[in-house]
Formats: sequence, structure tokens, C-alpha cells
Amino acid sequence: MTQAQLDVVTYGEALALFVADEVGDFADVEKYTRRLAGAETNVAIGLSRLGLKVGWVSRVGNDSFGRFIRKRVAQEGVDVSHVATDMEFRTAIQLKAKAVDGADPAIEYYRKGSAASHLSQVDFNESYFGGARHLHATGIAAALSAGTMAFAHQALDFMRAKGKTISFDPNLRPMLWPSQEVMAQKLNELAFKADWVLPGLSEGKILTGYSEPRDIAAFYLDKGVKQVVIKLGAEGAYFRNAVEEGVVTGVRVKEVVDTVGAGDGFAVGVISGLLEGLTMSEAVMRGNRIGAFAIQVVGDMEGLPTRAQLDAASV
Repeated sequence: MTQAQLDVVTYGEALALFVADEVGDFADVEKYTRRLAGAETNVAIGLSRLGLKVGWVSRVGNDSFGRFIRKRVAQEGVDVSHVATDMEFRTAIQLKAKAVDGADPAIEYYRKGSAASHLSQVDFNESYFGGARHLHATGIAAALSAGTMAFAHQALDFMRAKGKTISFDPNLRPMLWPSQEVMAQKLNELAFKADWVLPGLSEGKILTGYSEPRDIAAFYLDKGVKQVVIKLGAEGAYFRNAVEEGVVTGVRVKEVVDTVGAGDGFAVGVISGLLEGLTMSEAVMRGNRIGAFAIQVVGDMEGLPTRAQLDAASV
């Protein structure tokens, strides 16, 4: 894919996901369904389904899981030409319990030392990133290793210098960090380089020390971030920038099936909306709608809508 064809570029780790077909402890479950997991690929796929041209940068192992991930992401129309095959390290996998009554399912990761954790500045291609209008980054990719952290800073610094827009979703994974304090410091260093920061309320409290959405937003606005959107769960989302603020109420659904991926769906809505020139409140409403799509089906990205599905739900 050539430079001019990208609306959005993102990077990070995708995992082969195995979702339990029955309720119970992983040790007792005998059957699983293979799917795809990864915050950045969820967003890339969601944006692609809305008609945006998206590229994803990563590393996968020279194994069946790596081939599955590359093929699955490409099937969604996402460009994978800059996904490297690592001949030494393996593709990560993840187990997810069968969700019950809308509760967050148990998850186990097998990702330490994975191929994607060896993503480094050597993998950064200036012409590929420079050809994209927008960069989406998360705190997960940066947490995987010193190399991925260096890649994250290079990507954000480069896109910022080129005058591109940048969105950052903290996506906190405390188990990947030595302490909560280090996590907050390192992720805020990245967040301060972004234009749009998209934390959940509990994440914002950890990262800033403030408990109210307005104060959390002010923390980032004071550092030069242009738009802050704080996810409030079923209550919707709060947004604030230099000239306006507000709360956009959530979208009610008949049944919550699987909450994993809701935040990524929300990011898809906000990012696509702002890139298409919607107002902040309109973009946040789209985020709420797509998040609602995501939680009504099993799987991290299976519920993300096409443009036609989104338009039909917006009528």
C-alpha cells in the first residue's frame, strides 16, 4: 500500500485468542473457539469496516498463529505490508473465559518474550507513517518492552513533527509494569504527545490522581492535549477541549454479552468521527454507538459495525 492510501496507521501486538465454549475454570474447559485479540487490531479493523484505509505495523512469529493473524487482519482490508515475520520469537496467545451475565470474563495471557514485544525502532518506516493522516497508539504496545517503548516515542514524535493528528488510549495493563507509579509516569509521557486522549474514568484516576472527569481532562489539556474524552461506562462519556465540554449519554442495549473490546469500539467511533469532521459531541456519540455494538456479541472485534450497519443504527 502506498503512502497516499492511508488514513490511519497503528502498531502493536495481536494475539491468537481462544475463547472458552463452556463456563468454568480454564483447567476444566475442553473446547475453545479461536479468534483474534489485540487493542490496536480491533481499532484498525473497526476503522476499516467504516471505509477508512488503515495500516497496522507489528511483528508475528514464524508459526501458524502468526500466519492466522496476518491473514485475518488482511481479510478485514487492513494493510499488513509492514508486519514482519520474526524467525526467532513466537506469536502471543490469550485465553478468555466464556462471559456470564455481562460480567468481565477471566483472561490469561501468554505473551512474555513474544515476537511483537521485539518490535523496535528498526521496524519504523518513515515513509509509511508519514503517508498516514493519523496515528492511533495505546499504552499496551509501549508496555511490552524497552524496544516497543522506544518505537512508541519515535512514532509519536515523528507524527507530531509532521503535523499529523495522534490519538492515545492508555489501555492500562498493570501486570506489564513494575509499579503503578512507573506505569502512570511512562504512559503520561506518551499521552502528552497526543492530540486526543481517551482514558476510562478509572484509568484517568490512576494516571492523574484526580477523581472527577473535568479535573482529569484539565490535567491533559494543561499539557497541550487538544481533546480529552473520558469513558464513563454505561453512563456514556465526558469530553472537554479548550472551548467546550459535555457529557454524551450512553446507548442502552438489550443484553451485554461480552464487554471486552468495548473501549476499542469507542475509539473507532471517536477517531473516525473526528477525522470525518464531526463535532466532538457527534464523534463521542458515534463512539458510544460502536461501543454498544461491540458488547452485544462474543469476541473482541466481531461486533464492530460496517458503515451500513452504523448508518442504519443512527437513523
